[in-house]
Amino acid sequence: MVDLEIEDGLAVVTIDRPHARNAIDPAAMGELDKALDAAEGARALVVTGAGDKAFVSGGDLKELARLRTEEEAAGMALRMRALCDRIAAFPGPVVAALNGHAFGGGAEVAVAADIRVAAADIRIGFNQTKLAIVPAWGGAERLARLVGPGRALLLAGTGRVLDAGEAERLGLVDLVLPRAGFADGWRALARSLATPQAGEIKSLTTRSRPPREAAAAFARLWVSDEHWQAAEKVMSHGR
Repeated sequence: MVDLEIEDGLAVVTIDRPHARNAIDPAAMGELDKALDAAEGARALVVTGAGDKAFVSGGDLKELARLRTEEEAAGMALRMRALCDRIAAFPGPVVAALNGHAFGGGAEVAVAADIRVAAADIRIGFNQTKLAIVPAWGGAERLARLVGPGRALLLAGTGRVLDAGEAERLGLVDLVLPRAGFADGWRALARSLATPQAGEIKSLTTRSRPPREAAAAFARLWVSDEHWQAAEKVMSHGR
């Protein structure tokens, strides 16, 4: 249901519920929580869906229809919001590999990542309004930070669904790759981000840090073996 692979510092979490187009139900939330626990210590994280039809198609309405009280609905929303917050707070870079469509809650999972890489034929939309509800997993706030409050209101308020090209132009998607070779493309990108320096750069770009703290992070990397090995290669190549 939720698979995890870890190799060379890269953790890949895959939502695999083909019968429900990778929609999220309470059981999947539990498995996602465990996968994030197991991914701790990895240098980079990828969240993706199985197959090529859906990244995450939102919440599993057949399962979530059992929630009939405000308390039950709020509990579910807070639980999944906490999981999206965990994805966003992962120490290293997080890539959402949009292998398929991302609708509703799926779009909310996507914007919890630092970087969204999409196959060229996918669509993405905050279309919760079609169900007479609102984004509740933190997606509205994150969407506003990505595209601005007015554009976020326009997209989520109308439920407009974007193709990959439109999403890239608006800044909702960072990179669009051809369907052919999509998996190889996002894996190559993610592997390039599974480094100590990328984790430090994430910290620098996602929160304000005092100058001394930023300098300390630089200094830690400067004295590392990896830095000097890389520097030797660059200097040798230059000569």
